[in-house]
Amino acid sequence: MEQDIELLQEATAEAEQAQDSRALYEVKMKFLGRTGKVTALLRRMKEIAAEERPAFGKRVNDLREKLEERFSSLEEKLKKRELEKKLAGEEIDVTMPGRRGRTGALHPVTRVKNQLIDLFSGMGFEVFEGPEIESDYYNFTALNTPADHPARDMQDTFYLSGEFLLRTQTSAGQIRVMEKKKPPIKILSPGRVFRSDDDATHSPMFHQMEGLVVDRGITLCDLQGMLDEFAKKMFSETSKTRLRPSYFPFTEPSVEVDVSCAACGGKGCSLCKGTGWIEVLGAGMVNRRVLENCGVDPDEFSGFAFGMGIERIAMLKYGINNIKLLTENDVRFLEQFKD
Repeated sequence: MEQDIELLQEATAEAEQAQDSRALYEVKMKFLGRTGKVTALLRRMKEIAAEERPAFGKRVNDLREKLEERFSSLEEKLKKRELEKKLAGEEIDVTMPGRRGRTGALHPVTRVKNQLIDLFSGMGFEVFEGPEIESDYYNFTALNTPADHPARDMQDTFYLSGEFLLRTQTSAGQIRVMEKKKPPIKILSPGRVFRSDDDATHSPMFHQMEGLVVDRGITLCDLQGMLDEFAKKMFSETSKTRLRPSYFPFTEPSVEVDVSCAACGGKGCSLCKGTGWIEVLGAGMVNRRVLENCGVDPDEFSGFAFGMGIERIAMLKYGINNIKLLTENDVRFLEQFKD
């Protein structure tokens, strides 16, 4: 009996010294845990005479119940004290002036992408998004790119295997559409593309937007008329476009498209390098072989295609001089594009 009283007093004294719930739990395990002092008493049952065991077991269980009541009472008090302390630390002075939350803004590339989709959707274009991992066939062969063309080189293209690669252009989407859909076709294909190129105006990953129109009687005049409308809506109502001869395997004839410099109105400045014009995209009439590869009769149908870098349009529109600013996610830079 004296040992029971000593254990009860010892446990109570240590429990009352506990400063938090964790410390109290450790004291509780010291006495009531699987290796605790009270549990050790029960293991001595085999050493007790058979006739004394019932009385001994009852005494130990009574001690356990008393200790559990003490621990429960102290635990409730400690948790209440801890909650009060936590709430006191979280008090808010409602009389203090509030903090103005910082509002976000759409990334300039996202803004331009949305503007382009709205612009061309208004002209009747449907949006098609192709896969970023393409086969060599869709990315090159079906687009009439020769086997020895420099664009196929490892220096320009990220190959995943001999057959698959990270697409270098969204032009692959026009092949997928023409294979499944017969003319008339009017689609816009935005998305990320990948090329092994990195400097102030180029990035290994950038966004491109491809446009394709295929129908009867489509001519280069239709292309320029559409691009004139694009330039006026995207840059300035006074913007003009001009077409310069160029070469792309999937278009014939091919053209580079310039827009009159919005900064100087075509008079010549540092932005347009004194020419009054800025190159914005490549385009042309869809090559007969490309139409044939997709099962479209080039004698019955014709079409034009154009492709532009969304980052380039954003840089021209907002006067950004380094493409890396678009990928650094500097909040100070991004905050400048709030409406």
